[in-house]
Amino acid sequence: MSVLSQTVEFHPELARAARFVPRSPVTPWNLRVVRLLSNLQERRVPEGTEVLTLPSGVGVRLHRPATRTGPGGALLWIHGGGYLIGSPAQDDVLCRRFADELGVTVAAVKYRLAPDNPYPAGLEDCYTALRWLVDLPAVDPTRVAVGGASAGGGLSAAVAQLAYDRGEIDLAAQLLVYPMIDDRSGTRPGLDHPGHRLWTQKSNRFGWRAYLGGADPAAAVPARRTDLSGLPPAWVGVGTFDVFHDEDVDYAERLRSAGVPCELEVVPGAYHGFDAIAAKSQVARDFFASQVEFLRRNLNPAAVG
Repeated sequence: MSVLSQTVEFHPELARAARFVPRSPVTPWNLRVVRLLSNLQERRVPEGTEVLTLPSGVGVRLHRPATRTGPGGALLWIHGGGYLIGSPAQDDVLCRRFADELGVTVAAVKYRLAPDNPYPAGLEDCYTALRWLVDLPAVDPTRVAVGGASAGGGLSAAVAQLAYDRGEIDLAAQLLVYPMIDDRSGTRPGLDHPGHRLWTQKSNRFGWRAYLGGADPAAAVPARRTDLSGLPPAWVGVGTFDVFHDEDVDYAERLRSAGVPCELEVVPGAYHGFDAIAAKSQVARDFFASQVEFLRRNLNPAAVG
């Protein structure tokens, strides 16, 4: 079946917005312009957000819970952008929602981007921020999760694997929101679909090529890891019209087969980034609520029930 002949039936709450959402907003030719626009977001710092630079040079935007006594849970949040663009500032509202809903400390990391800084630069920046977060006096080191969307979800999976391998941090959970997790999707025949928005198979090839540089994909790509046992409980969410759908569902199933508790949320008719594009829709609110409940159970188990 050709791409043009494939049926597209968007979720009813997402169909109207889909008409205005581009399929591939980032290309090698407009990368620097898109980055410039993204970086402009960092100039605005909402009340209650702390902008910090760690001794390592890694940037962090810190969102503390409004009220809490004693050390509590925390979430390291990693922004998306295909490993190429983006800033933690783009998720200020989202991170504040997590902090307020869960009463946890949220640190959004500013990691180095490809292709200027290929693997493992961004991954190591995220891990550095995680180690800093775990050591904060306000944080209970046994109640720390890592999470992110798109490339941030891929980096979250990679951080979870790295933390397990290094044995320094015992993560309580990993939140993988439509994660960009498998480079092989860039060349898989028949994957492209007219329902894809914001990221396509062509975009995927560009992003992974830039991120990997000359690295060995077997070591750098989370989905290529053969043994997933021992990793923290996971939540994986993706839409059926997301270019990452198949790889995300496969990763969730592999986690379960390896004995890792994993919740899989598949949204029919949803495209990549739908929850940001149509944030006020009920389907987006339900998607976020599922994430909050997963984190609540794993970061604040005493508050559940």
